Amino acid sequence: MTRACNVMNGINMAQGVCDLEVPRAVIEGAYGAMNEGINIYTPTEGLPRLRQAIADKMKRFYEVDIVPEQVLVSDGATGAFYTACMALLNPLDEVILFEPYYGYHRSTLTSLGAVPTYVRLEAPEWKLDMDALEAVVTSKTRAMVICNPANPSGKVYTRDELEAIGHFAEKHDLIVFADEMYEHFLYGDAVHITALSVPSLKERCVVLSGFSKAFSITGWRLGYAIAPVSVIEAMAQLNDLIYVCAPAPLQIGAAVGLETLGDNYYTELARIHEHKRDLFCDALRDAGLNPSIPMGAYYVMTDVSRVAGNDDFEKAMAILEKTGVASVPGRAFYHDDAGKNMVRFCYSKPLDVLEEAAERIRRL
Repeated sequence: MTRACNVMNGINMAQGVCDLEVPRAVIEGAYGAMNEGINIYTPTEGLPRLRQAIADKMKRFYEVDIVPEQVLVSDGATGAFYTACMALLNPLDEVILFEPYYGYHRSTLTSLGAVPTYVRLEAPEWKLDMDALEAVVTSKTRAMVICNPANPSGKVYTRDELEAIGHFAEKHDLIVFADEMYEHFLYGDAVHITALSVPSLKERCVVLSGFSKAFSITGWRLGYAIAPVSVIEAMAQLNDLIYVCAPAPLQIGAAVGLETLGDNYYTELARIHEHKRDLFCDALRDAGLNPSIPMGAYYVMTDVSRVAGNDDFEKAMAILEKTGVASVPGRAFYHDDAGKNMVRFCYSKPLDVLEEAAERIRRL
């Protein structure tokens, strides 16, 4: 859809790019590191300064105590997830995904020969169904993936839900991959509960996050995993083979951001995106569409049943052709045709661009 949007010179609300300015502290930290000669290979686990900053961040925001040796810095959270899967899964292992899922999770699993299985969460509230979870477990089930806050649904898992997942994982001896990339994008009374704060998950989870969204540096490819030391050591062997290391000066930029940006930065990040969510969801409703209002992240899954077209792709193209606003067809987030009347919009755009997109959508 991005390519089709570019051809039309439209507004791209398909790709998940945060369009805020990069914090000056992050830019200057990276630039300073380059000038200081921090331009060679780093330890594959990441520079000690960044690993410590990540450990400090977990204590600062979540009162979770970890040591730097539990942190692996990789080429994006996708790199961290890939090395975690390589270290912990074997071909034909089954891994549970919640639908709608993030496509990279499924693609990573299938590329390694793992077998995704699916538990459907239903719009608009995306409630966890523990009976459905129990129904998909087999003797081959090895792990599950949580995206919290979720791309694409914007679901934010409650502590009760995470504790239920933890008990389920203990019962079936499962690994839990917890993608927490959007941890700072929360709306209303939503609170991010890291999997590491849940006792039943702490020793069996791999938490994945990064800086692409919070610092608006998707092109820097900086992410990380937090896991037990033995898991990090195994992941590091594979990270070295595949990526060698994350870019050295950029690691320093991220560390400076973690060390110096105050709580007000993250509060404002959430406030700005909550305003953008409300602005665009109001436009969707005005157009007669039915958005599932997200509590986190910066995407909105939208029922587009009233739009002309036989399926989600045709409907997304009809929206693009009529309004010049690009979205992602719902099929990208389901293993079957459950998304045939849905599309996803990303509303993390500059405010003037988003306002223009909202006006265009209202004319649908």
